[in-house]
Amino acid sequence: MQMNFIYELFGTPLGYVIWAIYQVVKNYGVAIIIFTIILKVAMLPIAIKQQKSSAKMGAFQPRIAEINKKYAKNPQKKQEELTKLYEEEGYSPMKGCLPMLIQFVILFGIIDVVYKPLTHILHLSKDVIAKAAEIIGGNAGAMNQQLKIVDAIQQDPSKFSELGQNVIDKVNSLDLNFLGLNLGSVPNWTSILIIIPILAGIFSFLQMFVSMKMNPMGETPGAGSMKMMMFVMPIFSVWITFSVPVGVGIYWILTYVVGIGQVLLLNKLYNPKELREQAIAEMEERQKARKKPVVKKEIKKDEKGNEVVVEETVSQKEINRRRLAEARKRDAEKYGEEYVEVTDDDLK
Repeated sequence: MQMNFIYELFGTPLGYVIWAIYQVVKNYGVAIIIFTIILKVAMLPIAIKQQKSSAKMGAFQPRIAEINKKYAKNPQKKQEELTKLYEEEGYSPMKGCLPMLIQFVILFGIIDVVYKPLTHILHLSKDVIAKAAEIIGGNAGAMNQQLKIVDAIQQDPSKFSELGQNVIDKVNSLDLNFLGLNLGSVPNWTSILIIIPILAGIFSFLQMFVSMKMNPMGETPGAGSMKMMMFVMPIFSVWITFSVPVGVGIYWILTYVVGIGQVLLLNKLYNPKELREQAIAEMEERQKARKKPVVKKEIKKDEKGNEVVVEETVSQKEINRRRLAEARKRDAEKYGEEYVEVTDDDLK
């Protein structure tokens, strides 16, 4: 019941989009293809940001490798140093998860749309669908109930005369076949539909392979997980497309096919090497700015009591030292502890 709610939550808005496309093309399979392309185009800005983010990550790979080596036996300190580095460079590792998260959200919606063509494509009322479900019997809460209704009406419309000729005509006009495949059928090992899970696995692997080839991650923290995903995602893709109707499988395959084209296009428009060189230059500039002495101005009184502006050139390291010393003094006074002088080790 809870999963049905999640499917409906994402399926309802997507259903209207695919319905609008279907009204133009009058072909369910073509509507799914067009939807997939529109979705990929809409997500292009996110993909561009991810491309630039990956290049930025590559810019400070040497510093990441240095931290990994230096604190190999101290995971907590290593994580602290990596977090500090990310904050300094304005990088967030979690941003790379956003496209994957969106992809799964869309998948839930597509599953609902394909399983419920009477709701999303024909816009039949719940009462009409419930009445049709009573006629065919079976489990009223089953995900494939509407697909069974479509099949039953198209095979023997006379059994559903009480629904009205208008409803029967609508259902008969719905063609779930595409390239000789029934989009409402679930693949199994003994049918031609097994080609869908096989293609899903192949294109899933190809997209991960092309992405890693075009954007090598070196020794970055996400490199190991990316390599693992290159093999996990194809297995997951095969499993998921064996569990859902062919319509969902076609969307899944197209997502990877268009994704491969997107990776190739982005690498041409936003060359990773050039982006990385730019990111390195920007990082070096920030490092110079952090090391550059800061001129501090302070108003003081001279021996005669006159206010004068006193300038002092202070390094960023000295500023950090003074801030930490002030914080320690406040804590020492507040908690009655002994004040400990700040050392260079504290500033590393």
